[in-house]
Amino acid sequence: MRKLVLTAATAALGLGLAAPAFAQDSDRDTFTGPRVGVIAGYDRLQPGSGPNSSIRSDHSADGLVYGGDAGYDVALGGLVVGAEGEVTGSTSKVTNDPVNAAALGYGRVKAGRDLYVGGRVGFRAGSSTLIYGKAGYTNQRLDLTASNGTTETGQHYNLDGYRLGAGVEHSLGGKAYAKVEYRYSNYGNARLEYPNGANTANFDVDTDRHQVVAGVGVRF
Repeated sequence: MRKLVLTAATAALGLGLAAPAFAQDSDRDTFTGPRVGVIAGYDRLQPGSGPNSSIRSDHSADGLVYGGDAGYDVALGGLVVGAEGEVTGSTSKVTNDPVNAAALGYGRVKAGRDLYVGGRVGFRAGSSTLIYGKAGYTNQRLDLTASNGTTETGQHYNLDGYRLGAGVEHSLGGKAYAKVEYRYSNYGNARLEYPNGANTANFDVDTDRHQVVAGVGVRF
């Protein structure tokens, strides 16, 4: 009887040691591999002003950001590192009182498409939750339209900057996941794009962007 108890205890101990190793392998697979998803959320864009910029800094544009993202993650011990890209649009816009058709900063300012590429680093908080930070490059288009009541003028500005963010991703079982992120972007350079596709030289701006988004996706 005593021998049977010792044998059972030894087996239980062995299973107890094996279970964490199995769980760690499963956790590693949860956040590894290619992924694609969709995102949507709150967007606040505040145009800045530089020495040669006509973009007004006293109005902010609020709206809905929406789009898709894709990435690839690899688990390295307790850390998860990855690369990602994103394409989004936005309903954010602001309409100022028109004063001069040549002063584009006085008309409608609307956020156009935004392109982002960067990386993220996170750690697993349990078997199905990832907490991460992210950073990368972002290019934002602003669509500007001005009118003096009779003449309407439209142009595009392309803004270059960086994005920082943090988020939580949770596995929904299988290959599906959901996430929530806060992102801050700052655009320090801008250039005017002409209708024929040509651009002016870069000039300085200081444009801030705050976003809170939720997303769902699937891994392969």
